[in-house]
Amino acid sequence: MKINQFAIIDTDHEQIIKELKTIRFLSPRALKIADPVMLWRNFLLKFYIEHQGRATRIEKVKGLMATDTQDAYEYTTKHRSVSKQAFYNVALQLLGFEVDEDFHLNAPIAAFNEMGLPVAQVGDELSADDLIDAWYLLLNTRTKNGQSLIDYLASQGYYAQYFTDNVLPQPLFFNGKAQAVFDTRQLIHDVVYVESDLDSDRDGKRDLLKVEVLRPAETEPDLDNSITVPVIYTASPYNQGTNDTAGEQMMHRVNRSLTPKPASKITKEAITTSFTLPTPPKPREATGTTSTAEETFAHTSSYTLNDYFLARGFAVVYAAGIGTKGSDGIRTTGSELETLSTTAIIEWLTGDRPAYTNKVDDIQIDAFWSNHNVAMTGRSYLGTLATAAATTGVKGLKTAIVEAGISNWYDYYRENGLVIAPLGFQGEDTDVLAEETFSRQKVAGNYRKVKGVWEDQLEQITDGQDRRTGNYNTFWDHRNYLKNVKNVKADMFIVHGLNDWNVKTSHAFNLWNALKDTKVTQKLILHQGKHIYINNFRSLDFNEMMNLWLSNKLYEINNGANEVLPDTLVQDNVSPDTWTEENDWGGDPEIHHTHLNDGTWGQAAIDVESYSDHLSKTDFELYSNDIKQWEKDMMANESPLENNRIRLLTQQITQAHYLDGQPSVDLKISSNAEVGMVSVALVDYAEAKRLTEDPVVLKANGIDTGFRWRFDDLKEFQLDSHITPYKVISIGHMNLQNRTNAYQNDELKPNKFYSVHLNLQPSFYHLPAGHRLGLVIFGTDMATSIRGNQDIEYKVDLTKSQLNLPFKKHV
Repeated sequence: MKINQFAIIDTDHEQIIKELKTIRFLSPRALKIADPVMLWRNFLLKFYIEHQGRATRIEKVKGLMATDTQDAYEYTTKHRSVSKQAFYNVALQLLGFEVDEDFHLNAPIAAFNEMGLPVAQVGDELSADDLIDAWYLLLNTRTKNGQSLIDYLASQGYYAQYFTDNVLPQPLFFNGKAQAVFDTRQLIHDVVYVESDLDSDRDGKRDLLKVEVLRPAETEPDLDNSITVPVIYTASPYNQGTNDTAGEQMMHRVNRSLTPKPASKITKEAITTSFTLPTPPKPREATGTTSTAEETFAHTSSYTLNDYFLARGFAVVYAAGIGTKGSDGIRTTGSELETLSTTAIIEWLTGDRPAYTNKVDDIQIDAFWSNHNVAMTGRSYLGTLATAAATTGVKGLKTAIVEAGISNWYDYYRENGLVIAPLGFQGEDTDVLAEETFSRQKVAGNYRKVKGVWEDQLEQITDGQDRRTGNYNTFWDHRNYLKNVKNVKADMFIVHGLNDWNVKTSHAFNLWNALKDTKVTQKLILHQGKHIYINNFRSLDFNEMMNLWLSNKLYEINNGANEVLPDTLVQDNVSPDTWTEENDWGGDPEIHHTHLNDGTWGQAAIDVESYSDHLSKTDFELYSNDIKQWEKDMMANESPLENNRIRLLTQQITQAHYLDGQPSVDLKISSNAEVGMVSVALVDYAEAKRLTEDPVVLKANGIDTGFRWRFDDLKEFQLDSHITPYKVISIGHMNLQNRTNAYQNDELKPNKFYSVHLNLQPSFYHLPAGHRLGLVIFGTDMATSIRGNQDIEYKVDLTKSQLNLPFKKHV
């Protein structure tokens, strides 16, 4: 077990004393204690929260072993000094580790080092000052259950014991991070309706957008000490429900043939678009103003990272956007209208746009409780809208934490002139997603008013997305946020899974590299997950990292977040619990070029190899319904699909390699038809135990985000108990008629060889010594591409083809 921490700030002794006094661990009386033994006993008794009574707390301290013969209380009554070993024996137990199961009492420092926990730079015997410094560091150390010790104490009621005394500052910062000093049992739940500049449902009135607000009670305006707080905003089209059945019924047929596209010469300018907002209807005229919302809500679909911040002096806002239940308008899947419905909420939070208490009375309500500093959070579509909002440069958006976000919708549903589905969603497209998120449809009387407009909108989306050619066009250009990265003013924190085949890694890679031309601060975390959140991992202090980041960006605390947090942090795919700090992702790798017929591949040189894209009816039906079996057979060493692929293998490598960036292939390829597609997979081959595909739940409800507040499961990737023969590192696809680019159709003559350059998905991958690198070239990808089962034969001239691998320069 390794517990990595990247959000601890080095703090000098004077500041440590100041902060311990602020959180009331160092009382004026305790500050006068010169005896380290007495001071340690004072800390230990205070750890168990004063309202429990002294006798109760003494009994709990007696439950901690300081040595193999003495408990902590006995130790502090019989010893004249505090040994480093005794201190860290007790420290491990306070952190939730068990004697003899997790560590041994004769070697606590070794246990700290092995798990990566921080140890104070003190001698074998602690002075009073040493003890204060060591205790401070301990409070900032992560527990066995994946939260800092001070956060654990907060969840047990440490700060809650002072809620009624008004002795703690609100907000309160400890080691540069906001503390859980707000009573989540007193949160205010408001609903308001923000007026946008849109009339997407064409009813002659500006679209009103439903917003759900959770904010501390201390923000009420009638309080003597009323405060304003920053806002964490999650734009979630799923927040008000989804139309799953209707979406399922709209899924497109994927078992269809690839058809020839007429050769064309289309310029980039011809498909590049700009957006001008249609002149909106007149704004509403307010009939009055108020600071009291008329509507409330009981529950909302929340994100546990947001829950964590609600106890720490941040308001949280959820809005589903146009066309969702409670809001006006219609869905557009990624267009500028959707972006503007997202930024409208930010403009209300910064005082630049009106909102109303309901949709009929025109009574305005301001976000009087907001300090006008906003962050956006969320994964997938939620992270996508955070990216979209950031690329407008909207005022007040200080940072966006983008988890698995789409940066270009074409790259989500298309690839190099091919219709490509996100893994697990064959047949989905922008029109299906629009229908699924059009939760306004759930209110029958409301839906009736816009049914015709909605049906027209769906038809336009279906036509614009163009599943026939799969080409990049003006529809997709409207939904390409990378065009507008130059407008970004918010600092960006990108989080992405290296095994995410839903929102693939190119989205994070392209955004990351595009941001280099801006002046914003950018950070990146690459984990080994698929399409998941990572704020509940034991091996990474993600919550604390985000706390340091948002305390800096939204509360403007000078905590050095830009310098303390790594620019790029990568989770290793071989060693569990291992995270490595990097300077960049694919910034300046060494490109290693390997011809596909040289000795690297450990086989006799072959000039030309061929493969078929046709399956028997039985096999086609089998693989269409069992994608996992298809992948296994396509990649396996011995396979019934030998005639449907070219598979090249290196010899076992003698030293580890680290891929850092975007692999690519240059192929000389032909098709015996006027159509063709190529798919290429880069594969790690070895009989090995690899990390589990999904994180394992270590403890259900193991993370408590606040005092008597919400829980999250504690998770981690672990080495699988089963040996697997391979792992797909990266993959790429191309329509052979889109060799030049995704919007121009090239001619494809049967049996003629053409040069193709194909970028695979970017990665950061540790290929261990003893493994073999494989390259698999094939046609139809049963998991993601259209599946025509056409009788097409492909040939690849290996003498004129090569693999290009970006290797990390320094290991």
